[in-house]
Amino acid sequence: MTWNPTTGCNKISDGCKFCYAEIMAERLKSIGVEKYANGFNLTIHADELRKPYSWKTPEKIFVNSMSDLFHKNVPVDFIQKVFTVIKENPRHIFQILTKRADVLLDYDKKKLLEWTHNLWMGVTVENEKVMERINLLRQTDAKTKFLSCEPLLSPLPNLNLEGIDLVIVGGESGKTPRPMKEEWVMGIKEQCEKNKVAFFFKQWGGTNKKKTGNLLNGKKYLEMPKLEEKYCGPLWAQQL
Repeated sequence: MTWNPTTGCNKISDGCKFCYAEIMAERLKSIGVEKYANGFNLTIHADELRKPYSWKTPEKIFVNSMSDLFHKNVPVDFIQKVFTVIKENPRHIFQILTKRADVLLDYDKKKLLEWTHNLWMGVTVENEKVMERINLLRQTDAKTKFLSCEPLLSPLPNLNLEGIDLVIVGGESGKTPRPMKEEWVMGIKEQCEKNKVAFFFKQWGGTNKKKTGNLLNGKKYLEMPKLEEKYCGPLWAQQL
C-alpha cells in the first residue's frame, strides 16, 4: 500500500530525470483530482495523518510514493507527526525512502526522530555519484535500513553494505527509460550474497515494464530482511 502525507518534490540528482511521480501528479491535476491541485509543487496533507489508523489488517506501507518526506520544505514537526502515526500503528510496516540523506542524518543527530521497529528507512542509490547517501543512512539510529537502486543507472561495484538489511534493484520505466545492464544487477546481487543482505529484484523496467517483468536468470529474487532474527514478537513472525 502507499500513503502520501506529502506530495510534490523537485529534482536533485540523476535518478530524478524522468520522475514518474511528477508525471502522475500533473496527470492527476489535469483531470481535477483535488489532492493534486498544486501539481508537483510540494504540498502538505495533514488530513492524511489519520488514514493508517483505519487499516486494520497488517500491511507493508510505502510512505510518500509521490514525494520525499525529508524535502527541506517539509516542516520537521510534520515529519515528527508522521513518525508518531507509525509508532501508534505497530501492526503495519512503514517504508520511507529519501534522496535527501543529509537532511535525514541532520534531524537524527539532533534527536528529532523516534525510531520504531516497524519503520524501515531507505535511501536511493542510482549511481556511484550518490554512494555517500549510504554512509549517511548508516549513521542514523533507524532499526532497519535499506537501499533502493532504482532506477539503476550505473554499476555499483564497491557497495559498503555494513548495517544494511535490504537492497532493492530496478530499472527505469516510462517513455524514454535509460537502459540497465544485467551485469550491473548481478554485481549487486553477488555483493548482497557475500554480505548476507536481502536482495529484491523489482523490475527490468523499460517502456513496457509488465512485459519485461522481473526474472533474473530465469528466477525471481524477492528476498526480505530476516527481521525475526533481529527483533522478537508476534508482529514480525506474522508479517515476515
